[in-house]
Amino acid sequence: MSSTEIDTVWPRLLALAEHRRRHPHEVATRRAEIGSMHPLRTGADGVDACSLYTPLLTGAGPFAVAHLGQSIDGCIATESGHSLYVTGEQNLMHLHRLRALSDAVLVGAGTAIADDPRLTVRRVEGRSPVRVVIDSRGSLPATLGLFNDGGPTTLVVVRNGCERVAWQADRCIEVAERDGRLSPAAIRCALHERGLACLFVEGGGVTVSDWLGAGTLDRLHIAIAPVIIGEGRRGLSLPSAPDMPSALRAPTTLHRMGEDVLFDLDLSVG
Repeated sequence: MSSTEIDTVWPRLLALAEHRRRHPHEVATRRAEIGSMHPLRTGADGVDACSLYTPLLTGAGPFAVAHLGQSIDGCIATESGHSLYVTGEQNLMHLHRLRALSDAVLVGAGTAIADDPRLTVRRVEGRSPVRVVIDSRGSLPATLGLFNDGGPTTLVVVRNGCERVAWQADRCIEVAERDGRLSPAAIRCALHERGLACLFVEGGGVTVSDWLGAGTLDRLHIAIAPVIIGEGRRGLSLPSAPDMPSALRAPTTLHRMGEDVLFDLDLSVG
C-alpha cells in the first residue's frame, strides 16, 4: 500500500469517522460519501486500499476490528515477550490509522502490564481513541502510564462484583464473567452504551483469540512479516476445528505493506 495514495484520501476518512461519532445513524450519508471516492489501487493485485478502512465507517451499530502482527511461523513475540517490532513501518502506520478511525482501542491486562502501551495516534493525523483495558480482577497497578500520561481517557473493564481500589473506581465498567473470562459480547454492549461503537481490539493474542472465538469480531487483520521467531508467543490460540470443512474460511483480501502482507478477513459474512 502506498502511503502517498492513502494520504490523498485520509482527511476524508477522518471526517467520516467524526461524522459517525456525531451522527451514528446517518448511515446512508456516509455510504454515499464513501461511494464517491475513487478506489485506490495498489499494484498488480488491484486491491482497493479504501476497503481496509471504510468498513469501520459505514454501520450504525457496534463494530469491532482486531489486528495482530506476527511472524511467518505464527508468533507475535519471542518467548521472552519481546515484540518491538515484528512487522514493519507501513504496518505500524496502519495500526495508528485503525486507532484514529476507532472510538476505543482495547488491550488485555497482560499486554498493558508487559508493554504499558500508549495506544495513542502519533504516526498519522487523527484523534486518539478512548483506551480500554480488560482486567477481570481490577489488578492493574496505578503506576501504568495509561493512567498517568495525561492522554486520552482510560477505562478498565472488570467482572461484576469486583472489589476495586479507590483510585480506579471511577474508571471501571463491570460486565459479566463467563467460564472464567469476561464476556466479549458484554464488553461490546457496555462500550456501545457509552457511545463507543467502533472498537479496535489491538491485543494481545489471548484477547484477540477470545473475541474471535466468541464471534464478536466483524473484521480481523493479520499482518505476516517475513521473519521466523521459532519458539515464541503465539498469535491466535483457539480450539481445533474437528475437520477442514469446519475450519473458518472468511472472505479475505490481501494488502502489501512494505515487506509485510496483511490478510483482511471479513467475519461479518455468514
